[in-house]
Amino acid sequence: MLSYRHAFHAGNFADVLKHLILIQILGYLSEKDKAFCCIDTHAGPGDTALNGSYALKNREFENGIGKLWLRDDLPESVASYVKLIRGFNPSARLNRYPGSPLIAKHLLRQHDRLLLYELHSTEIQALSKAVNKDKRVTVFHADGLTHALGLLPPRERRGLILIDPSYEIKSDYTQATETLIKMTKRFATGTYALWYPVVERHRNQALEHAIQTSGIKNVLLFELGREADSDGHGMTASGMIVVNPPWTLEAQMQCALPWLAEALGQDGAGFYRIQTLVSE
Repeated sequence: MLSYRHAFHAGNFADVLKHLILIQILGYLSEKDKAFCCIDTHAGPGDTALNGSYALKNREFENGIGKLWLRDDLPESVASYVKLIRGFNPSARLNRYPGSPLIAKHLLRQHDRLLLYELHSTEIQALSKAVNKDKRVTVFHADGLTHALGLLPPRERRGLILIDPSYEIKSDYTQATETLIKMTKRFATGTYALWYPVVERHRNQALEHAIQTSGIKNVLLFELGREADSDGHGMTASGMIVVNPPWTLEAQMQCALPWLAEALGQDGAGFYRIQTLVSE
């Protein structure tokens, strides 16, 4: 939705989960010499000043990366995530949070590619500036759910597609699921990471059911919540549905998510879920 601004939510608990999994998947793809392609369907501005007006409005980063910043007891995968974010903050202070485009760009090798979609007219300008004319990166001013399908399969025949709509429009749930199904038919061996918020649980249940009955195989779900489901306004949890996950990912999340649920949960109400939606 064109009114949506990523900076309001930069570094929150949902970003912690999303970017933790993004780092693990791209790290796994980098273990083989062969090139990979990463596609981000809703890239955003790529970088956020946490002392800017948007980030400070609700200070959501304080309940995400802010709670991890000074801890010295992080699980290994969480420590790797925090270390990467520290690399964007030259001083010891948390002033800047990179979005998925800059995180992915940081993890690219010379022969890998990153394809970024953003529709918002202001965000696209910030995104183009953030990637700084990197020849490995292509930025598209377009709707990723509509246009990214035409890029599949990528010439590398290896890669990750990150699907991350705002879900401010309720039809995003259906469109994201339908797009994921179409993408897997074009590029069956790719890894897909579909992010979702938990605002109204019945929408998530419908999304999960659609994927379970779609014919897609090898699907894991990872969810992290700060508090129990509620009928009130706001996101209480978020998750990532991963198709063709790295074989190492589930074990990494079995270690990280219980710890994060305790560390980021509100008044002890944090929770997590790891589920095989569809077996191989």
